[in-house]
Amino acid sequence: MAGKPVMVGDKIEVRYSIKRWGLLKRLREKAINIMEDLSGIGISTIVHGSLARGDVKESSDVDIFIPYVVSSFLVENALEEIKTDFFSREIVQATPQYAPKAYIYLEDKVSVSFPLVNLRRLENEFYYFGGALSLEGLKEDKRVPGVDKRLMLVEPTKYGHLESPVVGREAIVAKILGVSLDIVNQRVRVLMKRDKIGRTGVYLKRVLEKNENFEQVLKKISDKDSVVRNRMRVK
Repeated sequence: MAGKPVMVGDKIEVRYSIKRWGLLKRLREKAINIMEDLSGIGISTIVHGSLARGDVKESSDVDIFIPYVVSSFLVENALEEIKTDFFSREIVQATPQYAPKAYIYLEDKVSVSFPLVNLRRLENEFYYFGGALSLEGLKEDKRVPGVDKRLMLVEPTKYGHLESPVVGREAIVAKILGVSLDIVNQRVRVLMKRDKIGRTGVYLKRVLEKNENFEQVLKKISDKDSVVRNRMRVK
């Protein structure tokens, strides 16, 4: 379960144990193997969240994201070199305003996702708000700053990380992350609201059968759902 948003507090240092460094290495090696297979067919990817920042836990996911529209056929063919039978394939649209995305789960907590329509600016910046890193960055063992679900800014250090509250420091955080103030303010609103009323679910979640294709299924959904159809028209 995600921690509650932190409203006030000083910057504190968190030092990682040998076990935590080892976990980070194992999860990153898993991500690199997948990202290299996709890179081999010309598909660029990023990891985002704790894997990019470095503050992983045993419950951390390996989230690999392709930040642009790409053929699901190409992606699946490349991933089948790693695992012939996927754990799950899903189309998820978080809200009516958000782009529907394809999720391919190789394992329970290992996924590759990509948008099925063009992302808006803030949708793209969302990944960099939480921290995002390319394949090259992973190979160079880099870690980047980002904000976790507690609304804490995590800044990597030699021994672990520094963490400090985002609320009240939105403009500073935006500058550190290299993102717009808009995305910082948006995420603060969303996570504070979620803390008050709880997670409200997603607008659309459709699990695909083995013989189904992402693009074809989305087309069938949009034919019946004007909300999805209208979002697909956004450039």
